[in-house]
Amino acid sequence: MTKIVFMGTPAFAVPILEGLLEKNYEVQAVVTQPDRPVGRKKIMTPPPVKEAALKHHLEVLQPAKLSGSPAAARLHELAPDLIITAAFGQFLPDSVLNIPRYGVLNVHASLLPRWRGGAPVHYALIAGDQKTGVTLMKTVKKMDAGDIYAQAELAITPKDNVGTLFEKLSILGRDLLLRSLPLYLAGKLPARPQEEALITIAPNIKREQEILDFQKTAKELENQIRGMCPWPVAYTTWGGKRLKVWLAKAAAEKTSGTPGEVLAADHHLTVACGGGTVLELLEVQPAGKGKMSTQDFLNGVGRKLEAGEVFGQ
Repeated sequence: MTKIVFMGTPAFAVPILEGLLEKNYEVQAVVTQPDRPVGRKKIMTPPPVKEAALKHHLEVLQPAKLSGSPAAARLHELAPDLIITAAFGQFLPDSVLNIPRYGVLNVHASLLPRWRGGAPVHYALIAGDQKTGVTLMKTVKKMDAGDIYAQAELAITPKDNVGTLFEKLSILGRDLLLRSLPLYLAGKLPARPQEEALITIAPNIKREQEILDFQKTAKELENQIRGMCPWPVAYTTWGGKRLKVWLAKAAAEKTSGTPGEVLAADHHLTVACGGGTVLELLEVQPAGKGKMSTQDFLNGVGRKLEAGEVFGQ
């Protein structure tokens, strides 16, 4: 039986790991990121893949850096036939890439070569892409640059955000891997190189990318908000404090208002954007409060908000 080591960290990778176990593949061990402090109270929290692995009584390795670590030495001891990665979050050194005789396969959440990098789902939404998907690829030392073995597409709906797409893509990735793996192990799954001219990059989201710039059109801002929900969440400022925006939509109306100007703050909360477009805020989170509908916001802490005020000042 083929011996497999699985490497992954977030919830996206969990169905892929569990799919391998359900199909009775021999998973020797799981490699994931270290536990991290989460929330305001900084509670040390294990990554979702660790929780899933422990539930199945699998050995778990959590190197802060794989290269030169005891975890890498343990991988040499295990001598897996194949390593499978899915959103692991670290580069694999040559010493690890060269261990398995079948190489290293990666399940990546985009249609490569579009959106190489750590945040492909975020960027697909921010860019307004109509479709995305998953790619089964060879892992090489360069970021998401390996040859492609298989892909599966998925349409992006107007209601999708990062959370919903991650859930859909994790299942799509699981199914693609399980469908392709027997062919790959039998040497019957040919690979093709990525088209260099089509490469786009999706680096991890930076803090400044979370800020809403109302000089952009309403549709661009709607896409940005979807591409930041439920993490890290886009925001503007009101009264010098952060106002997170969880959900918004571009309105059909036009305006001559200044970008960032509040146009209505009664039954609806609308804001002027670039090009005379209008954005309606639907779910927000004021500083120190939980997420709420804009109606609840306007009835509560936002009741002093008036048309004519300008967000972001």
